[in-house]
Formats: sequence, structure tokens, C-alpha cells
Amino acid sequence: MKCPKFLAKRDTIGLIAPAGPLRSIKIEEIKYELNKLGYEVKIGKSCYLSYKGYLSGRDEDRALDLEKMFLDKDVDAIMCVRGGYGCARILDLIDFTIIRDNPKIFIGFSDITALHIAINQICDLVTYHGIMAASIKKWDYFTYSSLINALNFKDELILKNPCNEKLISIYDGICEGKLIGGNLSLIVSTLGTKYEIDTKDKILFIEEIGEFTYKIDRMLNHLQMAGKFKDCKGIIFGEFTDCNKAFDNDDEILNLFQEIAIKNKKPTICNLKSGHCIPMVSIPLNMTCQMNSLNEEIKIIRK
Repeated sequence: MKCPKFLAKRDTIGLIAPAGPLRSIKIEEIKYELNKLGYEVKIGKSCYLSYKGYLSGRDEDRALDLEKMFLDKDVDAIMCVRGGYGCARILDLIDFTIIRDNPKIFIGFSDITALHIAINQICDLVTYHGIMAASIKKWDYFTYSSLINALNFKDELILKNPCNEKLISIYDGICEGKLIGGNLSLIVSTLGTKYEIDTKDKILFIEEIGEFTYKIDRMLNHLQMAGKFKDCKGIIFGEFTDCNKAFDNDDEILNLFQEIAIKNKKPTICNLKSGHCIPMVSIPLNMTCQMNSLNEEIKIIRK
């Protein structure tokens, strides 16, 4: 496992758009806000592009932009500007030896899950399921602090929710394994491909946005049939933003989580405020995680 160096003030953050284009904020505004926080900024070509309306440039441009940021010796960390759709389209175009041989901080979530899974498994590099640059004007103290803590802790990190939100145990137990995962839709989309998520002896983190509960059920069942819950050591359900019932008598989403946990007899925690939400907890992926659902504790170990 390769762990990137810490991020310090005056370090350079490289901005890329490996999925969708910027819509509600200009890249110059993002640069200005990051400069105010004390960082230098380098902007990738993809941040200025748009293709098909929903992609930030052609696949080749976005893949090359990612590679260039990893190769750039002046860049200390890479932050994706937003998700949307498109990361899976560039996986076959990326030279992963570039990433493996030039490890550095890589931050994003949602559609960026496709890149997290591939980089974690192919390069054995730690990446960070964390806030993206397009939302920078919405970052609060908790959200920004959680990112910095995830990037810079020395020995161990306790993943903590905002003070008014509790972690919830839905199946008691203790487990240890590398923490992997991200967005449910993207995790499911890897199945049957050479980038398929490997959950063997891992702790699987899942979040989602904007899906009806029956669609959540369908995707969880897909992972169940693929043996992904059977293989894992434990499960963490994050934020499921705007995942509502299609009809009033549809099952509650918590019941879906409980069904998976009980069926697989795996330690399971839900309500980790990580995903499409502010405040947001940032998570190191591909690091060792010790989870005690009896005490509702999630601890990340740097080793």
C-alpha cells in the first residue's frame, strides 16, 4: 500500500474534471477560494472543456489530464472539480503505471468512485473519498477539517460525524480490513468488468444520491448475488441523499440495510455522513480500517 505525503499550506493542488463539466461555478472562482485557504493551484485542461453536454471534454483529453497531473512534480494533490458521469469511460485509456510510480493525494467522490476502485486495486495507492472543488463555497468548518484530518493524520483517525448526527449499529461485531467503496451505482457498474470491485476481506463503504428505495434494493441485491457482501468483513452505509420511496407503502431504506447485514451476518454501521451532503466526512480509501459496531466506532490505521 502506497500512502501519499501530507498536504501542507502553500502546496499545489491540481484541479481536473474527469467526469462532467463545471456548471454552477467558474474555475477561476474555485482557484480564488483555494488560494484564500493557502494553496497554490494548477488548473487542468479538462476544467475548461465540454463534450456531449455531460462530459468535460473527450475521453482522451480527460484521461491525459489525469496522467499529466500525476506526472507533474509541482503538483502535491489532485482534486476533482465534480462528479456527474464519465470516469468509467476513461479507465481503459489510463496508463496506471504513471499513477503507481508517481503516488500523490487524489480526492473526489460520486462518479470518481470508478477511479478510486481502479487506482486502489491496480496501483495499491491510498485515495480519498472527499469533497470536490465545485462545492468549495459551501464547505463549512467541519467539512474542510474532516478532509485535512483524513489527509494528514499520523497514526490513527477516528471517523466522526457532525456532533448532532450519530452512527448507528445495525449488526453488532468487530472487524478489520482495508476500507474500500464509494457510490453504489458506480460500484455496481464495475461488476463483470476487469475493474470489478474486490471486496475480499475488505470493509465496504457505500453511499448514494437520488435513487428510489426499490432501485437501492435492486443494486444491493446485485452486489449480494455477486458475492460482494459475502466476501467482505464489514459494511458501512454512508449518506443516501434524496433516496426516497416511489410509493408511500414502499419499504424504509434502513430496513434494506438491516436485511443485507442480517443476511450476511457482517458488522454493519449506517448513517456515516459521507457522500452527497454538507457537512461531509472525508474517508481514506485502501487504508486499514478497524470497525467496532458494538461501540459505533470506525478507526483508520496508518500502517
